[in-house]
Amino acid sequence: MILKSQVEWALHCCAILAGLPDGSYLSTKALAELHGLPKEYLSKALQSLSQASLVETTLGPSGGYRLARPSSEISFLDIVEAVEGKARSFTCTNIRENNPCRPAGYCDSKPCAVARVMWEADEAWRNTLRRVRLSDLVDTLSEEVPPDIWRSTFEWVLKRAG
Repeated sequence: MILKSQVEWALHCCAILAGLPDGSYLSTKALAELHGLPKEYLSKALQSLSQASLVETTLGPSGGYRLARPSSEISFLDIVEAVEGKARSFTCTNIRENNPCRPAGYCDSKPCAVARVMWEADEAWRNTLRRVRLSDLVDTLSEEVPPDIWRSTFEWVLKRAG
């Protein structure tokens, strides 16, 4: 399974937005600059988050994005599905029906074994993402990122927040 780059971008941006003070917004330009991304492409990921009601947006000189609800109420799955959609990662096209050894009109009693395994794997992956909250990511980052980088990053962000 290969996810769009925008999934990574959206997760990182949401982690930054989780640290904003109440009522503050951060612009697409600032988020793009912080992550070294093209603003135009990042805008598409942020729009997906907005359409999924994960972030709120406002216009104007102090406009930008902020989380629409607490980070403890947003799962990794919410973010991934906002960008990628909710469709299963595997689509069975039932090629087993092409087997020339199958009798004409043969009807299978259950879905393909390959599809069942793939769907089970997809559900396990989604369950893992469903359990991990954005707040969990912020907690992990606060422990793993060196304190001086953590502090200077949020000072940088707060200078640009509206």
